[in-house]
Formats: sequence, structure tokens, C-alpha cells
Amino acid sequence: MRVNRTLLSAALVVVALVLQVSVLSRLQLPGAVPDLLLLTVLGLALVYGHLAGAFIGFGAGLLADLAPPADHAAGQYALVLCVIGYLAGLARPENGKLKSATGPMLVVVAAALASTLLYAGVGALVGDSPVRHVGLGDLLFTAAVYDLLLAPFTVPLIMALARRTENDPLSDSQNAGAGDVSSGWLASGTGLRIGSQRGGLRVKAARNRATRAGRIKGVKRL
Repeated sequence: MRVNRTLLSAALVVVALVLQVSVLSRLQLPGAVPDLLLLTVLGLALVYGHLAGAFIGFGAGLLADLAPPADHAAGQYALVLCVIGYLAGLARPENGKLKSATGPMLVVVAAALASTLLYAGVGALVGDSPVRHVGLGDLLFTAAVYDLLLAPFTVPLIMALARRTENDPLSDSQNAGAGDVSSGWLASGTGLRIGSQRGGLRVKAARNRATRAGRIKGVKRL
């Protein structure tokens, strides 16, 4: 990823994780907890694509696994967000811009359901599943509702910030330099060079004429 993409992604993930741990997890809402970290990964993946979404999701999930008061196996949420980031990035349009809010909202609902199922499935494999405390149906319903309510206030802002990093100044300067070099190369290889060749031919022709005139004058004098 580009440098500015990496810096923005890291900053947004850290802010989302801090808010997730210090605010959202303490609301004591029934069922699931609003997942701001998931929404951050979705917003970035919808702009940067599936590969960047997978990397960002893995990093964000790993931070969540290690941040206190994490009570699950390390790497569990990293795997979930890695898969979700990759799949969400596949829904990215070619120009990185979405024409309506329907697509992102559907992605949010699908991601909330899929992340809950994956988290419960991975937890069941390692013997640490939240389903034993809350029913899976309640978790799926509340996760979808909470994330859907929080998404309009977060996902568009994250996507707008991510689009700004598409105008990478380092990349732009390199492209501009390449354009100047190529234009100069084309100019030096075509018009300018031809012009210099024409000028040289004219000077040479004038010298030849002057030489001939001098010879003719010398002959007449003799």
C-alpha cells in the first residue's frame, strides 16, 4: 500500500479501537456490541480494494485481539476481519466511488452477519464461543441492527477520507516527472531535432553557395 494509505488506515483503526474499547463496549446493550472496527475496515476496503482490505482487516483484528480487556484467543478476530476485509473489497467499484447508499448498507449488513457467524465458528473450534452466553439468533439480529444504525455516521466519512489518499503526492510527482521526461524525450526526438537538422542544412547550403561564388569571382579575375 502507499505510504499515505498506510498512515490513514493505521490512524483510523487505532481511533476506532479506542472508541470501541472505551465507549461502545461499556454501553451494556443487549446482545452484540456495535462494531466500529468492522465498519472502519469496511469503509477502507470499499475504496482500496480486496488486498488492502485483507491486510487492514488482519491488522485491525490483531490489535483487537491483543487490546485489553480481550477475553478470547489471539488471532481469532484477526482471521475474521481479514476475511471480511477481503470480501468487502471485492464489492469495490472500479472508480472507488459508489452511486448510492444501498450498496454500502447491504455490505454492512452482510458483513455484520458474516463476522458474527465466523467469530462464533472460530470460537467454537477453539472452545471460546459467545453463543454459550447469548443465543446465535440474538447475536446476529443485534449485530446487524447496531452496525446498520452506526454505519451512516461512520462509513461515508471513512470512505471520503480514504478517497483523498488516492491523490498520492509522491505518486503524482513521479507521474508528473515521468510525463515531463516523456514529453521532453518526444520533443527532442521529433520537432526540436528536426528543426536543428534543418538549420544545419541551411547553414551548410549557404556556405556552399558562398564558396561557389568565391570560386566564380576568382575565375573571372584570372
